Amino acid sequence: MSRGTRRSLTVLITGGASGLGAALAERYAARGDRVVVTDRVPTDRLPRGAQYHRLDVTSEAEWADVLAGVRDEFGGLDVLINNAGIAAGGRVDLLDEDHWRRVIEVNVLGAVNGCRTFVPMLKSQGHGHIVNVASMAGLVHPAAMSSYNAGKAAVVALSETLRHELTPFGIHTTVACPSFFRSNLASSLGGDDPLMDAVAVKLISRAPMDASQIAARVIKGVDARKFLVLPDRAGRVTYWTKRLARPLYDRQMMASGARFRLAELKAKPAPAPTEL
Repeated sequence: MSRGTRRSLTVLITGGASGLGAALAERYAARGDRVVVTDRVPTDRLPRGAQYHRLDVTSEAEWADVLAGVRDEFGGLDVLINNAGIAAGGRVDLLDEDHWRRVIEVNVLGAVNGCRTFVPMLKSQGHGHIVNVASMAGLVHPAAMSSYNAGKAAVVALSETLRHELTPFGIHTTVACPSFFRSNLASSLGGDDPLMDAVAVKLISRAPMDASQIAARVIKGVDARKFLVLPDRAGRVTYWTKRLARPLYDRQMMASGARFRLAELKAKPAPAPTEL
């Protein structure tokens, strides 16, 4: 290999049919890497040369099928990107147990299942890279997002643990924490809290960056073997405000909670007139 020549990688991306997953697949494929796109549904956005495998990230059996396919076709894996996830939000008193179970099973256990499935292969190779797509919600925790915040914080904690546990085996770990960006993520909102869903849709539609721009910055961070990737400026400002100016951060977060209280008060029906 001549100096400056980059070796092609084998990359597996969960949730690769749309949004950030599709953007990551397109960028990896465009630079000549071998890409395996997995999702619960087929995609017509499959990049040239990429392969598709059906995968429900909550199914151990389907993970086993994907592992066998990667082993048979490529003999190994360089980068595992646990990207699949669902958007979720809502005030805590409006979220039932089914909501919490759905969020944790997909957003947390989906990533855990990917790691449990492929870490033995990466250890046997003596190299590899795990990329967990969390969210800025894993680092900062605004009101009315308890399930999503908790799930993404768990992904951040998982990633930090893997960094300490797997680096001695030659396996690198990256956790990407984007904030809102333009994508179809809003389509996966569960509707458990219509007020929060409306807020999320507005933030997604008005975000300054799109999925392709976020994907480019995530890949740059992975190539540099960075652990924490904060791909957008708004997220970085909020993260460092929390770390370096905690009273200001707390005031901002409390203000977001106060806005939801005001919305609840406005939504309450007026009391019936009292008869004299």
